[in-house]
Amino acid sequence: MVLWSASPEALVEALRAEGLRRAYLVMDPGSCELRASHPCLESIATALRADRRDYRAHEGCFFEIGQTSGHLLGAFVHMTRRGQAAGGVRFWSYDTVEDFVRDGLRLSRGMGQKCSLAGLWWGGGKGVMARVPGSDHRDPDLRREVYRDYGRFISDLRGCYVTAEDVGTTTDDMAEIFRTTRHTTCIPAELGGSGNPSVLTATGVVVAMEAALEDTGMGTLAGKTVAMQGMGNVSTYMIRDLLARKVKRIVGSDIDERAIEAIRRLHEQDPVHARLVQPGDMSILAEPCDILVPNATGAVLNPATIPTIAGRVVCGAANNQLEQSDRDAAALRERGILYVPDFLANRMGIVNCANEQYGVIDNDPAIASHLERETPTGIFQRCLEVFGRARESGRTTAEEAELLADELAQELHPIWGHRGQLIIDALVRQGWDRG
Repeated sequence: MVLWSASPEALVEALRAEGLRRAYLVMDPGSCELRASHPCLESIATALRADRRDYRAHEGCFFEIGQTSGHLLGAFVHMTRRGQAAGGVRFWSYDTVEDFVRDGLRLSRGMGQKCSLAGLWWGGGKGVMARVPGSDHRDPDLRREVYRDYGRFISDLRGCYVTAEDVGTTTDDMAEIFRTTRHTTCIPAELGGSGNPSVLTATGVVVAMEAALEDTGMGTLAGKTVAMQGMGNVSTYMIRDLLARKVKRIVGSDIDERAIEAIRRLHEQDPVHARLVQPGDMSILAEPCDILVPNATGAVLNPATIPTIAGRVVCGAANNQLEQSDRDAAALRERGILYVPDFLANRMGIVNCANEQYGVIDNDPAIASHLERETPTGIFQRCLEVFGRARESGRTTAEEAELLADELAQELHPIWGHRGQLIIDALVRQGWDRG
């Protein structure tokens, strides 16, 4: 069976047919060859060897069937030279194994880019869990099983990947993960953690907007019109920050009726217009505005949507906004649109929990510095640095941000070196896939 184009459930069935609960794909550090733990994964390995978009010499892709939930769990490790792979776990629906794997690959690399640009001593990692069709993913009992399974999975990876909160995952879910692993951040405040990172993520993206407006000579956010795709958790806090900065108007859309109703109730007296749309409706991207804010899913900026964009700046919280980075970033530049790469703007989630193991401080200066205009590695100055480099080189802002991030990602952790790779080597050597 060609698993690459099959459903996640087919991968689960293929593993079970071989008497397996775990499998992996790892890059051999000596030969730089991608190796599969079992022949049944060879079709996935073959697809990745030929891929030039999302697979970027990732150190490891790990898969497990949840012990009690039976859900397909994944952990993706891009590079751990700067430190352990860090990134949230999302609980989402995937039509194919390709969708599942590509999401993990792209998101893990993006997390590494965020960490290196932010000056954090962490590497790039991401977790993904596939919802089972027909099951109620909101059921508390099911979620408890799934997230405790994920914690056990992470524990057995021995710290090469440290998980956190992401799309489809709540702070309560993180508490369940914490029951079965210590390799996690973003745990609830009552358990000694930093809690929900959405507030800071929203503020960080707003700071990136301010840098973009300064670079383009458009002034401040006051009096500007903002079009926002996605009106969920992060957007709620972002709207608050934008209104505090006196924007003229916010127009947003979402496919979730409850999210739209919540925004409407919260902002009855404010210039906020929330629209309920059907899945796949991209009309908000063509809304006349000064700033377009993609806050929903990835790959929304592509040849079909870029020609419709009416704003001068694109800056949002969604990960992997470009469907194909080089092509779509160039198309935005040709239209005179300043694109702020997502991993340049939306770092504050990982910043919020990066130093959680060292204790939690109110108004932590190590966190606040990322939002200050004069901090060299802060969001504002990093944005201006990337914009300036792009003008000088003639490359797109996406290219320059990636080049800078990849350069910084090569730096070794000053104490632990490339320890994540040593852990992966040990997992392979000691038969992790055999339990």
